[in-house]
Amino acid sequence: MARLHLFDLDGTLLHGTTAPVEISRQLGLEEETVALDREISAGLIGPPEYAQRVYALWAGLTESHVEAAFEAAPWLARIREVWAEIRGQGDYCAVVSLSPSFFVERLTDWGAHAAYGSRFPAVPFTAPLDPAGALNAAAKVRIADRLCAEFGVTRDECVAYGDSLSDKDLFGVVPVSVAVNADGHLAGLATHSYMGMDLWEAYELVRSGR
Repeated sequence: MARLHLFDLDGTLLHGTTAPVEISRQLGLEEETVALDREISAGLIGPPEYAQRVYALWAGLTESHVEAAFEAAPWLARIREVWAEIRGQGDYCAVVSLSPSFFVERLTDWGAHAAYGSRFPAVPFTAPLDPAGALNAAAKVRIADRLCAEFGVTRDECVAYGDSLSDKDLFGVVPVSVAVNADGHLAGLATHSYMGMDLWEAYELVRSGR
């Protein structure tokens, strides 16, 4: 039976940072976005307000900024090798993140079968943001179910990788999960825990459990 591997982005595939922080760094607005990350992590704001506020910060954002942020970001090692292995096994891999779709979707070029993020207008922004397009923890479960239907698997064949509160709902509905450089929100929920900079090492914790 095929398995579906579901990867979070911020703090999981990206080490110690988020896509919005890396994007804002290109605009000289890193501190403002780190402050927003603290607010959403503390539950002071929700995903719709977060999306509205970074959208306002990114008024001057260009595709070149996004590309530079993607290339310079502190990715875990061997992401592409893990996804190539997953594909070679006949399994599926997808990224589901609260970060902007225009950043997350670039990961399909690295081998992800699918990549979902909060819906933002195309860069540079000429259209308004719809806050309803911002994903939350519950949306990750809904997208996982949609992907299960698309790939012909069930939740019982899913493996989730994440690091924080936004992954808690997903960790609660799949049988196997890997906490990657995780904070306390996933304590006691994950099947496995990994601290380090190499995705292959995290993947090896579940690689043989077919």
